[in-house]
Amino acid sequence: MKKYSIKDIENLTGIKAHTLRIWEKRYNIIEPDRTQTNIRKYSDSELKRILNIAILNSCGLKISRIAGLSDEELSEKVLELQKSSGSEDVFIERMVVSMIQMDEDSFESVLDECIQLKGFERAMLYVVYPFLTKIGVLWQTGSINPAQEHFISHLIRQKLMVASDSLKDKPKNKGTFILFLPVNELHEIGLLFYNYLLRNRGYKVIYLGQAVPFDDLEKVTKITPSDAMLTFFVSPMTEETVQDYINKMHRNFPDLNIYITGHQVIADATLSYPKNIIKISSVQEFVSMLK
Repeated sequence: MKKYSIKDIENLTGIKAHTLRIWEKRYNIIEPDRTQTNIRKYSDSELKRILNIAILNSCGLKISRIAGLSDEELSEKVLELQKSSGSEDVFIERMVVSMIQMDEDSFESVLDECIQLKGFERAMLYVVYPFLTKIGVLWQTGSINPAQEHFISHLIRQKLMVASDSLKDKPKNKGTFILFLPVNELHEIGLLFYNYLLRNRGYKVIYLGQAVPFDDLEKVTKITPSDAMLTFFVSPMTEETVQDYINKMHRNFPDLNIYITGHQVIADATLSYPKNIIKISSVQEFVSMLK
């Protein structure tokens, strides 16, 4: 069983360490173990309790009212709050709890509930995407381990693939997109979501997936006439710069509209874009381009 530091708890719940210490002393919400040097260490069950308290407190319930509730009562209150408010933040925090415990059934239940309430696109845009951003930060700070991130990413990936497959009989009369990730780029969830968005709006998609060699793109365009390409730059490139890759796409595919997005694009204000290269700063921006 993992033990969490007070800094981990702060990262995972959003509760400041100073506030947590006050709550522990004044309201006795938990009694964490301590090392021989008096450093607090929190268990999985204590983390879950604090997460639920944080959810309820952020939604306006006073700590004095919720501190004395049992773990079961806290969970029930969170579910009641979710049903009455449909809060996206509550969905995100419930997903965090499921991820920490690596509880597939719980995560599927929360995600299905969210999709049923908001619809697939809104659930992805306003719950899953912010959730993925949060776990990315948690992974970088060491508050969760890579296995937990891979576990959740796999479940979301499956959900996206099933949703896209359900659109296979939808008319495709809007044009053709080639979707791919460059060599060494393996972060596929964003590409899968854009695949869904395009198919749901009547576009034909040639989905090539991860780590596609540039030469293969040229072969595909000769086999299948296309109107546009779309790709992500999430991980730092090793063999060439993002600008080099952008320029190469422009030279080799001057007649295609080429949409690019991802952290390496959005965060770099120095990049220049030839005429047919279109930067996407957000999913919402891309959706508006398709209208």
